[in-house]
Amino acid sequence: MPVVMIVDDHGVTQRVLAHILQRGGYDIAFAANGLEALHVLETTSVDLILLDIDMPDMDGMTLLKHLRGQSQYVTLPIVMLTASGQDDDRHVAEAYGANGFLTKPASSTELLEMIERFISLR
Repeated sequence: MPVVMIVDDHGVTQRVLAHILQRGGYDIAFAANGLEALHVLETTSVDLILLDIDMPDMDGMTLLKHLRGQSQYVTLPIVMLTASGQDDDRHVAEAYGANGFLTKPASSTELLEMIERFISLR
């Protein structure tokens, strides 16, 4: 099964997203911030990252920029998640190489459709 890593510092959000994704047939990896995500990526092969923007220690934009600078992650689909939905966040995320952008709370249909689109391209 494809593996989706959820990078979000809110446990409730992690659980809700995991529930939706597991019902959609995905395995899940978790990280609470960008630094944890880097550690998870050292040992786990993931097919897509759902990445929250606002997190402690290393935020989503910093992680996105870092991953896009690494050759092994240039083509890894990364979908940004934000509670704000601000156009500035979207523009910065696109400039750093995000593949998609969802405003929380996204519907389960919208979430699964976006993930399926990017995973089917791999």
